[in-house]
Amino acid sequence: MNYLNENIDSLNKKLASGELSADQLAKDTVANIKDTDEKINAWITVDEDVKPSENLDFNKNKLAGIPIGIKDNIITNGTLTTAASHMLYNYMPMYDATVIKKLKDAQATFVGKTNMDEFAMGSSTEHSYYGATHNPWNLDKVPGGSSGGSAAAVASGQVVAALGSDTGGSIRQPAAFNGIFGIKPTYGRVSRWGLIAFSSSLDQIGVMSKRVKDSAEVLNVISGGDVHDSTVSQREVPDFTKFIGKDVKGLKVAVPKEYMDAVEGEVRDVIQKQIDMLEENGAIINEVSLPHTKYVVPTYYIIASSEASSNLQRYDGIRYGYRAKDTKNLLDVYVKSRSEGFGNEVKRRIMLGSFALSAGSYDKFFRQAAKVRTLICEDFDKIFAENDVVVGPVTTTPAFGIGEEISDPIKMYNNDILTISANLAGIPAASVPAGLVNGMPVGFQVMAKRFDEGSIFQVADFVERKNKFYEKTPTGMED
Repeated sequence: MNYLNENIDSLNKKLASGELSADQLAKDTVANIKDTDEKINAWITVDEDVKPSENLDFNKNKLAGIPIGIKDNIITNGTLTTAASHMLYNYMPMYDATVIKKLKDAQATFVGKTNMDEFAMGSSTEHSYYGATHNPWNLDKVPGGSSGGSAAAVASGQVVAALGSDTGGSIRQPAAFNGIFGIKPTYGRVSRWGLIAFSSSLDQIGVMSKRVKDSAEVLNVISGGDVHDSTVSQREVPDFTKFIGKDVKGLKVAVPKEYMDAVEGEVRDVIQKQIDMLEENGAIINEVSLPHTKYVVPTYYIIASSEASSNLQRYDGIRYGYRAKDTKNLLDVYVKSRSEGFGNEVKRRIMLGSFALSAGSYDKFFRQAAKVRTLICEDFDKIFAENDVVVGPVTTTPAFGIGEEISDPIKMYNNDILTISANLAGIPAASVPAGLVNGMPVGFQVMAKRFDEGSIFQVADFVERKNKFYEKTPTGMED
């Protein structure tokens, strides 16, 4: 089963009518993954004996029997969960993350865990203990990260939708690089319980799919309150599919000049074409300023690395996961296990964070970053007081080559300049395919005020209906 020409609605109809059985769908999905993943490496674990839920109710549950990919930093009971790290090479959880429980209640089918940058630290899915993932549009290019495995799995037609996590753009950037839709909901819209923590004030689970409506269907299921996560909002979750099929007439659309100035050439042309299309269809376009954009990269990497250094202290070589051999004392266990269990990028961020939180540096770095974060939030609040959505590019360039930037962490970090702000402000944001540049996809970013994912789905679906990018087939998958 290849999902390039399918969506949740089409599969649901086939399952409900009996044209397709859930068992056969699951088997065909695994067979297709095994057949295609040798050249993509989108998966860390594939459940070859997958079985759908019993007593499937296709009328009540749109996701019943639908295979879904799960990023490997989301805890799954009885299924290897590694966060793409040697540190967790043998970790078999004994419980489900809240999002997994909700998907199980909706009778979705799980076929395995997707590849990612180790502990979600990276933007190319090259920092994985299980090898790099390749972009289905060009196998020599990165798929983005850290949710690159989920993005590549969806783009290549291995699954119709997948869960990812987004700490500084880790859903939107790979969605843009792979020509699919990806949404990071508002911080607090979806429970983080069972998400292996990277940066607790920034992490958010979201959805990736080829079609906008498919993500709305999945987000409907995984959103909402959770007794296990005190940061989750208890507010009622709207039916996000109700925002599909609307027009954009009268919608106030803000375009930050800092975002447009960050891109040039054909990438800028593709983004401007989408903005012009919205205006031609009745949207009101306003140029605005996000003056603190130039500070978002250092602010993010201080805050994220500081929280990471704290969260990753639990990996000590004793409680679970990797433990170094030939150790002489307790300190040796800690040092060797962490040195051998963590990859270079994770160690780099732990050191950055530990330094930023140290006694002599806390006020100079972490406290200042927290203040700038407040200013970034205020920038968005001012814009959303007069506008419905903010739009612009997701990335400054299309996907770069595998191995091209991995030795230059500063350049890699600066690539996130257009996605980080949404995480710092806690607002929802998404990437919808906008077009191709040199044969590679470019993403159009849509952001909205907190808990207004509906406006994002409205605009993204409108863009999708106009450009019909979903009809294009990744060239790297062509025989």
